[in-house]
Amino acid sequence: MTLPLPASPTHICVLRLSALGDVCNLVPAIRAMQHQWPDARITWIVGRAEHSLLSGLDGVELVVYDKSTGLKGMYALWRQLSKTHFDVLVHAQQSIRASILSLGLKARVRLGYDAARAKDHQTWFTNCKLAPHPEAHVLASFVDFARALGVQDELTPRDSLEWHIPIPDSAFAEAAEITRGARYMVLSPCATPRRRNYRNWTAEGYAAVIDHAYRHQGLVTVLTGGRREEEQAMIADIIERTRQLRAVHQDDEEGAPIDASGKTSLKGLLALIRRARVVIAPDSGPVHMANALGTPVLGLFATTNPDRAAPYLWRDYVVNRYPDAVTRYMHSTLDDITWGARVRHPDAMQLITIDDVTSHLDRLLKVTAIRDHDDSPLFGKDIPRTV
Repeated sequence: MTLPLPASPTHICVLRLSALGDVCNLVPAIRAMQHQWPDARITWIVGRAEHSLLSGLDGVELVVYDKSTGLKGMYALWRQLSKTHFDVLVHAQQSIRASILSLGLKARVRLGYDAARAKDHQTWFTNCKLAPHPEAHVLASFVDFARALGVQDELTPRDSLEWHIPIPDSAFAEAAEITRGARYMVLSPCATPRRRNYRNWTAEGYAAVIDHAYRHQGLVTVLTGGRREEEQAMIADIIERTRQLRAVHQDDEEGAPIDASGKTSLKGLLALIRRARVVIAPDSGPVHMANALGTPVLGLFATTNPDRAAPYLWRDYVVNRYPDAVTRYMHSTLDDITWGARVRHPDAMQLITIDDVTSHLDRLLKVTAIRDHDDSPLFGKDIPRTV
């Protein structure tokens, strides 16, 4: 049975636990709901790390569910919200864990994805579905929830998408302690590891780009990432390769990258990204954080379709070897594969060349040169659509 959506909801529950990039992409839909119903209460059930990223989001009550607590944590959350009745549940997480969590939430209307976009049998847990939207970007899919509820805003990329993710002064102080006045770019080399999900480029390539950015653009690189063994090994490899390149030029420590990996809070990372001249990363949270903050971002894509997952405002600026990877490793074409299919081959990202990245970087810095003279975000300015 499909139930009618409330015309003017007074209390909306949003269920989206993860990941960091996805919750960034969801914020504009939340903002649109706030514009449409300024008196409505919005409760967002979110993961622990994602809560750290979004804390202070104005007008939104963030309720944390720590996935590591399993069913015990679900029972605790259900007790916490046992007396809360929602007008509508926006079920924006396509996972069986989130669907089970949704069972203990009191909401008559449960809005989820249409059959084509739903995963993990999400349609079994909802009683109202989005209209089909073939080949939608992730952010556009989230905006579909706002439209389904009755949001009338045009929601065009230039003038209506809003984020306003808060960054406290303490986070900027944290970032300033790391950068110490340098003119810098942020490079986040590693995506979160997932089974057969190969999204990282090469240490050799990253080192060459770091060297190029300093010699040709005067940018010091700040390396960011987590404390996982794989990430630390990649960053150590990058640093050693950049040392070797500097030795060739007899630079000693001049232009050496700054290793901030595992040394910042999530708000500190936001501050670093906010003040960066540009961000370079594969398909991962930092590209979407940069997008949300108006910082120019160069995404590296070969195993993921950038039409679905690139940083939304900077889709025209990605290094895109996805079609080549589909041809070489899937022996197919874009027209013949499922929308959003991943290329699951460990060599696919190596289709990206050093020249791909450095040439895109130079052109992106040229077309966003206003960033060198104005620390405000690029929202509201004319972001060129092509490079």
